[in-house]
Amino acid sequence: MRSSCVPALGLLLAFTAPTSAQSLIPDAKPTGAILAGKLIDVRTGAVRSHAYIVLAKDKILSIEDKAPAGLTVTDLSAYTVLPGLIDAHGHILSDPTSQSLAAGLRTSIPQSTLWGVYNLRLWLDHGFTAVRDACEGPPDYPQFALRDSVNRGLILGPRITAAGSCVSLTGGHGDGAPFSADVNLPAGENIADTPDEIARVVRRDIKYGADWIKLMATGGVMDPISDYHVQELSEEQMAKAVEVAHRAGKKVMAHAEGTVGIKAAVRAGVDSIEHGTMLDEEGAKMMEERGTWLVPTLYCFQHDMETGLSKGRDPDSFAKGQEILAAQGPAFKLALAHHLKIAYGVDDDDVDESVSREFGALVAGGMSTLGALQAATINAATMLGKDKLFGSIEPGHFADIVAVKGDPLADITVMYHVDFVMKGGQVIKDPEHPDRNPVIHMH
Repeated sequence: MRSSCVPALGLLLAFTAPTSAQSLIPDAKPTGAILAGKLIDVRTGAVRSHAYIVLAKDKILSIEDKAPAGLTVTDLSAYTVLPGLIDAHGHILSDPTSQSLAAGLRTSIPQSTLWGVYNLRLWLDHGFTAVRDACEGPPDYPQFALRDSVNRGLILGPRITAAGSCVSLTGGHGDGAPFSADVNLPAGENIADTPDEIARVVRRDIKYGADWIKLMATGGVMDPISDYHVQELSEEQMAKAVEVAHRAGKKVMAHAEGTVGIKAAVRAGVDSIEHGTMLDEEGAKMMEERGTWLVPTLYCFQHDMETGLSKGRDPDSFAKGQEILAAQGPAFKLALAHHLKIAYGVDDDDVDESVSREFGALVAGGMSTLGALQAATINAATMLGKDKLFGSIEPGHFADIVAVKGDPLADITVMYHVDFVMKGGQVIKDPEHPDRNPVIHMH
């Protein structure tokens, strides 16, 4: 009886109790409102009809049942309204037109940064008002410059939480120099072969502004030289990275595909496992017990099978992708069975084609539609430590709001096309004004 009583009470409160942020926003005065035809509470799944979201500049002031007097109202009565979406595994500097190693060698850091500006607009256009960058290659951290430029209003983009370098070892997934031995290039700033070296790399990332530390616990799929089955960074190295990062108030994510590396990273104390593609029963149990987050990035691997070698991908890399895809489904089912904390992440170079498709992949993999929405909103915000700022439509939160046609709780593919986007009270995309902030789509 207890299990049915609590949700019922939650629904009653969600539908009947107006909420206010007068005490959360000093001297708050309403500046506008949004009329939601249906408003989804992503914490509970409750749906409230004909609700007015009252705004105070860039924040949500209250949620009311009646139209506020004297305010301009944005009419979304024909739409379902949700919080702004969060991609918890992106690579901002990605070139969506090429997967060729040669293209990376020919692309300057300034050009990569401009690709970043373009990609940030795409995230916004698809309703993603926040993104966690999951490491970049350039040693001077363009992702931090983009993050800070968004914060200052110099460019349009989602709120960015950024990792620093892709911390790896010599010959590892993040080495970035898969060349012959006679091409003698200096080691990257991200390379660490001992615990002392990893402490230096982590401290360097933090020095220049990293919000998260990204570790390469195992080999990967995209590069042609590493083996995703193999643990790369040692458990001692990863534990040292966690020690240094946590002491500085930073969190740690670990790229981990193979079973052994996943468990080593979890034992080392990382905060999130990225991909977890070969997760086994023991690893899932360990993550459940420790509360380790999982960012499964399901669609990225599936999309790679669709694009094949058409964008210049290395055949060895593609072969690894074909092999690992078979492990993805069973691993994700284990994650669900162990009730792991799951956040939405895409990890695909082509934001335009892929960023919304993870919703469908999560549901096809066994997650509920509400679970998929939570992964991209309140769950991701909680993992980032930002759930008091965004991730749900609540008084005191930033006015990060999106709207879609149809009911995503009944059909998650509704999320593939977001019609309305607001970030911090600023309308980015509006069905009534399709010429607002137009985006060029590169293919």
